[in-house]
Parts: sequence; structure tokens; C-alpha cells
Amino acid sequence: MSELWQSVLERWSTAGLVDAATAERIRSFEASREEPKHLRWPILIAVAFGAIMLAAGVLLFVSAHWDELSPAGRFSLVLFLVSIFHVAGAFVADRFPALATALHGVGTISCGAGIFLAAQIFNLQEHWPGGIMLWAVGAWIGWGLRRDWVQAALVAILTPAWLSAEWIDATQRDSWNSERILAQGLFLLAITYLTAFFNDHRGNARRCLAWVGGIVLIPAAAASMPVFYDYGLHASAHLVFWGRTIGLALPLLLAWWLRGKAAWMNALAAFWVIVLMLLLSHGYSGGSLLRWSIRTLGPYLWCTVTSLGLIAWGLKETRRERINLGILGFGITIMVFYFSDVMDKLGRSASLIGLGLLFLILAWGLERTRRRLVAHVKGVTA
Repeated sequence: MSELWQSVLERWSTAGLVDAATAERIRSFEASREEPKHLRWPILIAVAFGAIMLAAGVLLFVSAHWDELSPAGRFSLVLFLVSIFHVAGAFVADRFPALATALHGVGTISCGAGIFLAAQIFNLQEHWPGGIMLWAVGAWIGWGLRRDWVQAALVAILTPAWLSAEWIDATQRDSWNSERILAQGLFLLAITYLTAFFNDHRGNARRCLAWVGGIVLIPAAAASMPVFYDYGLHASAHLVFWGRTIGLALPLLLAWWLRGKAAWMNALAAFWVIVLMLLLSHGYSGGSLLRWSIRTLGPYLWCTVTSLGLIAWGLKETRRERINLGILGFGITIMVFYFSDVMDKLGRSASLIGLGLLFLILAWGLERTRRRLVAHVKGVTA
């Protein structure tokens, strides 16, 4: 039994909450249990860093000697690189599972490099998103065989990367803002990833999905805003329909698979993305005050409500990372609004004073609010 539990048990015994016989039975039970074999964090960092350096070194070696190899030698080297890491991972699986996970991950990454190098060797001029699709298929096979978090991360990244590549290739001949629809679909997918880790569903793969979603969420939300694009959409109706339908349907189906009945909140997030589409579709035509207000203030209000909704979602399911991201999104929204619509209307000294005060107020108010909300979540989960 750990020292922490020893002190807790003694405190309970002193307070009369646990009698001496019960306390002794607890000590005997804990002493009889085999201690789990956990790796220390320096070992995990060393394994991850070593795997990254190994992959980078191999790629550097291949690129340095690529021109000296014959086509047969190049293809043999590609096959060797794709297979050797998986063979090595299988060899050390029983002795060092963490190292096996890292080697299998490098093997799946090498599979993508092998696909594109093979296309270069044989001068294949095919549909370029197909290479990413084959890489994603390799990641799915790896996840089906291994079921570890590294393969899950590769599946979570490569599958939407393939769909995004297909969308970019399909819309490259149209002079319109296809990136906005793509960003909105990725934003909704990031929400699905982020909310996969909740309640009793807390495996390593779900934790990895939550990390991926948390990293992508705010950039995808920013890319969905109209300030990054020209006005108007000019594309064939069927492309717009299929792009928006797939961008909404696939994240919702994934949310239903990951969250079950709790996916109704993801459906609410999808409805909010539809509201954003309506804002962007009708905010740029005409010159009325209402349309000007939608165009100017609509995206900021949308981001504000989104941040508050993410905070409320985190409180409901006692997830601190959602509260932190919601607070961060709210702060970024206020800062962007100040830089875009307030700062240029003030003098230089007044704008700098206002910027300093804004930073101080946001730093104090948001951090205080964040700590109170996180403490509330800790109290609920304790």
C-alpha cells in the first residue's frame, strides 16, 4: 500500500470512520495485490524521442542515398523499411510493450512513405489523394491488429486527411471558398474527438482522440470564420450539398459510435455549425444595418456562444480540458475583436493603453473563472 493510502487509512481510523479490524483487512488486501508495472515518464519520453529520431534518421539516410540506388534497389529498400519496424515491434512485444507500440507506429508511418516512394519509383501519375487513402487503410489495419493508441492516432489523422484531400482535389477548378466548408467539417470532427473521452469511457485511444481534437479545435474554428476568405460562394450546387452533408453526417455518426445516447449534444453542436453556415451565407449581401451587424458581429457572437457552450459541456460531463479550451477560445475571441474592430479606431497611445488593460483584465478574470470551474469539477469527481 502506498504512503498516501497509509496516511488516509490512519486518518479514517483516528476519526472512527473505520474500525481496527476493517483497517487491517484493507492493509492485508492491498499488500496481497501485485503492484502494476508502470513505466516512469522519463522512460516513456525516451522511447517516444528515440522512435522519432529513428524514423527521422532512416528517412535522412534514404534521401541522401536515393539517387545512387537502382530502381530495384529503391523498391527493395522501401519494402524493407515498411516491414522491419513491424517485425521489430512484434519481436519485443512481450519484453517491452511500450517500445513495441512505438516501433509499430514508426512502421505505419513508414508505410505512407513507402506508398509515395513507390509511386515515384514507377512514375505513377494517379489520383494523388489515393495515396493518402492507402496510407489510411494501412493505419486501419494496424489499429485492427494492435488496438493501441498510436495506431488510433494515425487513423484519426489520416482518415480525415484523405477526405480533405479528396475535397481539395474535387474543388480545385472552382474559384470559390471551398476551404470554409472543409474547415467547418473539421471543426465538428474535432468536437467529436474531444468529447470521446468522458465518464467511464476513458481508454488510451479515447484519450488520444481527445488530444487530437483539442489541438485542432481552435484552429479549425478560426478557419471557419469569414475573415480569412473572399466574399461569396460560387460552386456547383451538388458539390456544396455533398460537402456540407458529409461534413455534418460523418462526425455525427462517429459521435454516435463513440458516445451512444450522449451524442445528442454533438447533434446540438452540428446545429450550431449550421447556424454559422447561415451567418456566412447571408451576411454579405445588401447594405442594411441588420446585414452589416451580422457580417461584423455575427462571427464574434458565434465564437463567444461556442466557447460558453464548451465550458457548459465540460461542467456537465466533468471534463477540465473542455473548460480550459472554452476559456481560451473566449479570450482569443475578445482579443481578435479588439484588434480587428476597436484598435484601429483609437490613437496609438489609447490603443496601447486599452490593449494593456485588456490583457490584464482577461488574465485576471479568465484565470480566476477557470480555477473556480476546475475546482468545481474536481469536487464533483472526488
